[in-house]
Amino acid sequence: MAANQQAVADLLNLSLDPRQNKQAETALKQQETQPGFSISLLHIVANNSFPLTTRLASALFFKNFIRRNWTDEEGNYKLPQDEVFAIKQELIGLMIAVPPAIQSQLGEAVSVIADSDFYERWDTLVDDLVSRLTPDNATTNNGVLQVAHSIFRRWRPLFQSDELYTEINHVLSKFAHPFLALWDNTDNAITQNQNNKGALQEYCKTLDLIVKLFYDLSCQDLPPAFEENLPAVVGLLHKYLVYDNPLLHTDDDDEAGVLEDLKADIFDALILYVQKYEDAFGGYLTQFISSSWSLLTAVGPETKYDILVSKALQFLTSVTKSPQHAQNFNDQGTLGQVVEKVILPNLALRESDIELFNDEPIEFIRRDLEGSDSDTRRRAATDFLRQLMEQFEKLVTEVVSTYMNRYLEDYAKDRESGWRSKDTAVYLFSAIAVKGTVTSQGVKSVNSYTDILDFFQKNIAQDLTAEDTHPILQVDAIKYLYTFRAQLTQQYWQAAFPLLVRHLGSSEYVVYTYAAIAVERALSLTNEQKKPIIPHNDVVALSKDLLQHLFLLIQKDSASQKIQENEFLMRCVMRVLIVIKDGVVPITDMVLRNFVNITKVIRHNPSNPRFYYYHFEGIGALVRYAAPAQPEKLETALYDPFAAVLAEDVQEFSPYVFQLFAALLEANPSGTLSEYYLSLIPPILMPTIWELKGNVPALVRLLTAMLPRGADSIVKNDQVEPLLGIFQNLISKKTTESHGFDLIEAIIASIPAAMLQNYFVPILQIMLTRLSNSKTENFSLRFTRFYHFISARDDKGLGADFFISATDQIQNDVFRPLYPSIILPDTQKLTRPTDRKTAVVSLTKTLADSQAFVTRYQRGWARTCEALLQLLTNPPAPSVAADDVIVEADIDEVGFGVGFTQLTTCKQAPRDPFPEIGDVKGWVGRYLKEADGRTGGRIGALVGERLSEEARRALVDYMS
Repeated sequence: MAANQQAVADLLNLSLDPRQNKQAETALKQQETQPGFSISLLHIVANNSFPLTTRLASALFFKNFIRRNWTDEEGNYKLPQDEVFAIKQELIGLMIAVPPAIQSQLGEAVSVIADSDFYERWDTLVDDLVSRLTPDNATTNNGVLQVAHSIFRRWRPLFQSDELYTEINHVLSKFAHPFLALWDNTDNAITQNQNNKGALQEYCKTLDLIVKLFYDLSCQDLPPAFEENLPAVVGLLHKYLVYDNPLLHTDDDDEAGVLEDLKADIFDALILYVQKYEDAFGGYLTQFISSSWSLLTAVGPETKYDILVSKALQFLTSVTKSPQHAQNFNDQGTLGQVVEKVILPNLALRESDIELFNDEPIEFIRRDLEGSDSDTRRRAATDFLRQLMEQFEKLVTEVVSTYMNRYLEDYAKDRESGWRSKDTAVYLFSAIAVKGTVTSQGVKSVNSYTDILDFFQKNIAQDLTAEDTHPILQVDAIKYLYTFRAQLTQQYWQAAFPLLVRHLGSSEYVVYTYAAIAVERALSLTNEQKKPIIPHNDVVALSKDLLQHLFLLIQKDSASQKIQENEFLMRCVMRVLIVIKDGVVPITDMVLRNFVNITKVIRHNPSNPRFYYYHFEGIGALVRYAAPAQPEKLETALYDPFAAVLAEDVQEFSPYVFQLFAALLEANPSGTLSEYYLSLIPPILMPTIWELKGNVPALVRLLTAMLPRGADSIVKNDQVEPLLGIFQNLISKKTTESHGFDLIEAIIASIPAAMLQNYFVPILQIMLTRLSNSKTENFSLRFTRFYHFISARDDKGLGADFFISATDQIQNDVFRPLYPSIILPDTQKLTRPTDRKTAVVSLTKTLADSQAFVTRYQRGWARTCEALLQLLTNPPAPSVAADDVIVEADIDEVGFGVGFTQLTTCKQAPRDPFPEIGDVKGWVGRYLKEADGRTGGRIGALVGERLSEEARRALVDYMS
C-alpha cells in the first residue's frame, strides 16, 4: 500500500505542474480503477509527512473522484461495499483533523455522499458528529461543525417535501440540544478568553460556524428547540452583532477578519428570520434595526467591511418590505438622514473602486453589471433605496432629487474635479428611476415621478459626445443607455447607436467593454411590430469594420487566458453575426480566420466557460448562415483546429465541436462523407468518449448527421455493431434513453433494412425488457414514436406487420397487450407535429395494408381507426421553414462544465419525415380510397363491419 501511495502522491505532484498536468491526470484516471484507490487518496491527505500542496491535491482529486464514482443514475454504489464503508468511517475523523483549506475540499465530498446516502444509508452520522463535540476544544469542534455545515447547507435551496422534513427532523432530534449547549459554552469561553487573542479567535470561528448552522437548521422551518429558546438565541445574536474586542481587529484593510465574517453571518440569519418567521421574531426586531443603523453609520469605507455593510443593508431592505416596519422611515427628516448617512456613503465611488477600474477592469465590470455584484455596497444601498421607494415613491423621489440636484450643481461648478459628484448623481437617478426587475430587454417599468428622456438630454447625451469626459462618466452614460434601452425611442437610438460604436474605439478597457455590452443589447432590441430597432441594413453596412475591431480587441494580448478574459466582446461578435445573417457571406474569410486563430490559442487552456460558449455560438452562427453557400470552405478551415481539440482531448470544447461538425454536415447534406469525417467514425465509436455525459447529445447528433451520407462505408467497415452497442448503452439509462432512440431511428432510416435483418429482434428485446422492468413516461412515449416510425415505413421493407412478426420472435403475440395499453394511448400524447404526422401515416398504412390487423387483431383495426380519427381532429400542420429567430439560452441558467450545453445558433432544425404530404387529411382519404381499390373493397367492408356509426361517417367523409 505504501509504495502505491507514494506512486499516487508522485502523480498528484506532477498534476500541479501545468506542463505535465494532462499526462498526470490521465495516469491518475487509470489508477482510479485499482481497488482501494480512494482510500489511498485519504491516507495521503491524512499523512503529515507529505507536503501540504500534495495533501490538498489529493483532497481535490478525492472530491472529484467521489463526484464521478459514488453512485450511478439509479443511486446504486459504483464502488465495492467495503470501500464505501471505509470511506464513511474515515472521512469524518479526517476532516476534523486537517487544515481548513483541505477541510473545505473534503467538505464538498461529504456533501456529495450525503446527497445520496444521508440519512437512511448513513444513519450513524449525526450520532458520530454529536459524540465528537467537546466542551472546550475549539479546533475539534470547528472540524465537527464544518462537517455538519457541509451536509446541512444542502437544505438551503431545496423545495419542501416529506422526505426533506423527515431528514431535518431526524437531525434535529439528535443535534438541536447539543448544538444549543455548544452555543452557550462558546459564549462563555469567549467571555473567559477576552484577553487571550489566539483562543478568542478560535472560539469566534466556532461561533461563526454555529451561526451558519443556525441558518442551515432553520432554513426550511423554525425548529421547535429554537422556538422554545428564542429569547436566549436572540440575545446571543444581538450580543455578537454589537460585540467588539480590539484583539479581533485586523491591520489588513482589504481582507475581512473573523469578527466581520461573524457579524455578516448574523445578518444572514436575521434576514432569514425576518422573511420566514416574522410572527415569532417580529417582536425582537427593533433592537436589531437600531444596532444595524449604528453599525452602518460607524463603519469605515475600507474594503474589509464591504460584505458586512452589504448584509446590514440587505437586512434593512428585508425589514422595509413589511409595511409595518417600513413606517420607521416614513418621514422626510428620517429619510433625509437615511440617504445622507447610509445611502450616499455607500453609493459614492471609493478609491478602491477607482483602483479596480484601472487595475482590474474586467472585475470592475462584473461587479457593476446587473446582479453580479450582490455583495457590493453600491448594489446593497441601491436595493435598500428601491425598497424604500416601493413603500413611499413620491417622498423618496423628492428627498433623493434634492441631493441629486446638489451633486449636479457641484459638477457644473467644476467639471474637471467634480466628476465624482456627477457619477453619484447619475447613479442616484438610475437607482430611483428603475422599478421592478431588469429583464433581457432592459427596464420594464419606471418611477412615474422621474423623466428618463429629459434626464438623458440634459445630463447624459453630453458625456456620450464630448471628447474630454472622464472615462467613468462615459461608462455611466453608456450604462444609462443600456439600463433604459426599452424607454428610448427609435429616434433616440438612431442618434445613440453610432456613438456606442464609436466608443468601441476607446483606449479605456471598461469604456470599450461597456460599449460592446450596450451594442450587443441594442442589436437585440425590437419594436412593437417585432422589427429590430437598429435596421438590419445599417448593421450589415457596419459589420465588417465592427467585427474586425471586436476581434482586434479580443486578441490584443495573445495569451490564452487574456484572450478569454472578456466574454462581453465575444458575445457582441456573436450578436452581430446573428443579426446580419447571410450578410456574413462576403466577409466569411475574415470572420473564419479570426475564429480559427482564437480556437487554436484557447484550446491549450480553456479558462472562461462564458467566453468559449459565445465563441462557439459565434462559429455556429457563421456555419448556419455561410455554410449553405460555401460548405467546403468552412469544412476545410475548421477541420484542423477542431481535429486538434479532439486529438488533445479538450473535454470542455468537445461537445461544441461535435455539434458544429454535425451542423456543417447538415448544411451540406449531399454526397458521401469526406475522408476526414470517415476517419472520425472509429474514435467516436470508442466507449470511453461516451463516458462523458456532456458528449452524449452532441455525439448522437453528429452520428445522425453522418449516417445518411456514410451508411455504405459504415456497413463496409463493420461499424454497424459498435453503433448498436452504443444504442444499447444509451437506452439502458433514464438520462440518455431519448438519445438512444434518436440514434436507432437514424440507423434504421439510413441503413437498408436487409442489412439490419439480424438485429431487429435484439433491438426490440432490449426495448421490451426496459418497458417491463423500468419503464418511464418518456421511455413509453419514445417507444410509441419508434413503433410509428417503423410502422409508417412499409416502403423501406418495414411496416406494422414487420414490427409484429419481429416481436413474435421474442414472445408469441406479445404485441396483443402492448398495442392497446401503451402504443394507442401514448399516440395521443405525442406533441411534436412531425411525430403526430408520422403517427397519422403509420395508422393509415396499418388500416390500409396490414394483414395482421385484418386477421389477428380484428378489434385492433377499429381501435386504430378511432386513434387516427382522434389525431385528425387536430391534424399536424405541414411543416414550414423555421423562421430565423434564434432563442438563445439564458447564460446564467447554462450549467457550464457539468454537462451538455446546446449551441442555439446552429440548433438542429426539426426534419419532416414526409415532406411530400402537405394536406394530411386529404392524404389519409386518398390513401385509404386507393387501398380500397387495391384490395377489392376490403377497407369499405371493414368500415361497415367494425366501426361505430359516428366513426364510419367520419372515415367515409375523408375517403369521399
